[in-house]
Amino acid sequence: MGVLNVTPDSFSDGGKFLGVDAAVEHALEMERAGAGIIDVGGESTRPGSAGISAEEELDRVLPVLEGLRGKLRSPISIDTSKFEVAEAAAKAGAEILNDVTALRKDPRVATLAGRRKMPIILMHMRGEPLTMQRKPFARDVARDVTAGLRKAAAIARKAGVPKSQIVIDPGIGFGKSAEQNLELLAKLPELARLGYPILVGTSRKSFLGRLAGKSAGAGEASGRIWETAGTVAAAILEGAHIVRVHDVAEMARVARVTDAVVEAARRAQGRTR
Repeated sequence: MGVLNVTPDSFSDGGKFLGVDAAVEHALEMERAGAGIIDVGGESTRPGSAGISAEEELDRVLPVLEGLRGKLRSPISIDTSKFEVAEAAAKAGAEILNDVTALRKDPRVATLAGRRKMPIILMHMRGEPLTMQRKPFARDVARDVTAGLRKAAAIARKAGVPKSQIVIDPGIGFGKSAEQNLELLAKLPELARLGYPILVGTSRKSFLGRLAGKSAGAGEASGRIWETAGTVAAAILEGAHIVRVHDVAEMARVARVTDAVVEAARRAQGRTR
């Protein structure tokens, strides 16, 4: 999944793709580089962000969705937690809903997914973007994430979304400490017991810079490419089905190699049974 932020204030690429032409070209470039989904977002959810109105969010995303109509082979997901934005985006061509609040902000997003037969991605966030990194972290992060996503999936199922159309995301960096982010990556097989495909987004996140110490460029979000590569490989090895990334060309290469390792391990297991 390639990230297309049409925002002025996203933590990594805010302001780079505000223009419709630039956004459309970047989406096409990501698809050429190997993205199987393009994730369009008009509202930053970085730590400390306060949010915007549905009208402002629509002003950012609808022209881009219209500009992409008929040009992409890959499906578009709309990264929003607002029903009004999700509904308008679906009418403009978005095929997947990506809700970073896992329906806590507006459960009607699930109703829309059920009615329009759209896949929905449910991401766990502890708290709200404005304060999520300042509030107390969960004592047991794996239990907290699993419980939250189980509840969200139940809401989606009740709203008419088939189980096969639900994807879950542990929300790396969203109200979790650096240590908890690593724990969640290591415990993806436990999260998989819920029975849904897993999406993981670690791309360029600040905890990677802290892990890398003083490596060149690690302090800047755009410089965390190798740190991102490590977590992308780890997530795939632990069972992630989708990885959400900014640097599509590089991470597609990482994913292909890691997939080959996973497949080799499966073949080896089959021979030893």
